[in-house]
Amino acid sequence: MNTDETIEAKIIASFHPSRLKIDNDSHQHAGRKIDTHFRLVIVAESFENQSLVNRQRSVYSCLEAELAGPVHALQMKCLTATEYQALKGDVTLEAPRCKGGH
Repeated sequence: MNTDETIEAKIIASFHPSRLKIDNDSHQHAGRKIDTHFRLVIVAESFENQSLVNRQRSVYSCLEAELAGPVHALQMKCLTATEYQALKGDVTLEAPRCKGGH
């Protein structure tokens, strides 16, 4: 199982998202271009009544092994279904430009 698949499986098992988008941006960065930079959009009711910080902490905890290993950068948006609907599904995360090194 590659890192994308591992992230997907862990997020699904932990949060049961109604929507999940995973973008692997590793190819846009210097150095090893294998499974190092990811962007996630997670829509899950389990985020209800949690602060944005606590939502992200729960994702970091879920992906602790990946962050200690191959994953160098993780950008995410963690939303409830209500928040996602209020945005009319217009949720994007832009990949930052690589400044070299990673």
